[in-house]
Amino acid sequence: MQVPAKGFTHGGKFHADDVFSTALLQIVRPGFTVQRGFTVPDDFDGIVYDVGGGEFDHHAEPREERCNGVPYAAFGKLWRELGAGLVGENQARLMDENFIQPLDLNDNTGEQNSLCDAIGAFNPVWDGGESADECFMQAVAVAKQILQKQLDAAQAVNRADDLVRKAYEESRDGIVVLPTYLPWKNGLYRTNALFVVYPSQRGGWSAQCCTDRKTKKNKLPFPRSWAGQPAEVIEAKSGIKGIRFCHASQFLITADTQQIAVEACRQVLRNNGRPVSE
Repeated sequence: MQVPAKGFTHGGKFHADDVFSTALLQIVRPGFTVQRGFTVPDDFDGIVYDVGGGEFDHHAEPREERCNGVPYAAFGKLWRELGAGLVGENQARLMDENFIQPLDLNDNTGEQNSLCDAIGAFNPVWDGGESADECFMQAVAVAKQILQKQLDAAQAVNRADDLVRKAYEESRDGIVVLPTYLPWKNGLYRTNALFVVYPSQRGGWSAQCCTDRKTKKNKLPFPRSWAGQPAEVIEAKSGIKGIRFCHASQFLITADTQQIAVEACRQVLRNNGRPVSE
């Protein structure tokens, strides 16, 4: 889809839907300008969205819904056309599920959403005398920053995936060792990985449990006897010197070295009757 240089959306009170739609169009087409009003001019030759009853409006019945029942708003319809070109098919789907659908749901049903509330707060107060169009563009500038950060994060995952998959191919006993911290969950989503070990941003090394993609629970949590305990207690319980922390939810430990973090994971394997290569 080629985005034209100008667009038209509804005037008056604005919402996250028309604001984020405009932000998306500005990202895809730098220099994109928008006109707001209540009636689309007959001779308007740009893209019309969230008004006018066309391809990118969503106010007429029957409303178009996703396969999970979440109705499309203008932002979702535009993302369906443009998202894959920005972040690829897989990340476009994930962004739709995690970021765009909640905004579409709010616009269609009024379901509470804090981000939508924050964008709505840019509307002029009833007795303030501010220009609604100027306030709209202020909201678009903020939404554009938020959306760009979402795109940056999705693109970073794409760049990490090949490195994560390579580390998985070289792993032993389901323990994947990464050379640096990477967004790894997407790359290991459909694998048999059990733990991921990586340099901690706070120093030392971390080991984290992988979750089951169906149950969303840790495949092999760290022992309850380690959870939330001081380092000296964890060392005494495990017999491994250098484990510094175990999260109370049993999904994460930190250790002094990569070798110690890996050995902690190997101990969990042994405790659960899993084979461990020597």
